[in-house]
Amino acid sequence: MSERLNTAQFKEKVFNYETDKEWNYAGELPAIVDFYADWCGPCKMVSPILDQLSKDFEGKLNVYKVNTDEEQELSAVFGIQSIPTLLFIPKEGKPQAAQGALPKATLVKAIKDVLGVE
Repeated sequence: MSERLNTAQFKEKVFNYETDKEWNYAGELPAIVDFYADWCGPCKMVSPILDQLSKDFEGKLNVYKVNTDEEQELSAVFGIQSIPTLLFIPKEGKPQAAQGALPKATLVKAIKDVLGVE
């Protein structure tokens, strides 16, 4: 199941943007961060797919959710303009963002290609 993060949890588990100027991923596993809102139709389409992927790749990948209405500062730091925005975070290297309700096949491809998770 996807784990909801508030700003403090995000700083602890993903990236503390207040102390680190350069990207410095804090997690042990590659991750996907779903920036969403409860009222967003496309977000509701992506959510069950991400929940399924978190089960399919359990122990290999973390899936986090950030509510943009509740965590406005965090959303602003990452320049979230449209939702859903998915942040693909590899263990090494910079994260990559993708916008929109992506189909499962595209998400699986990104998990393999961007995150290096099989």
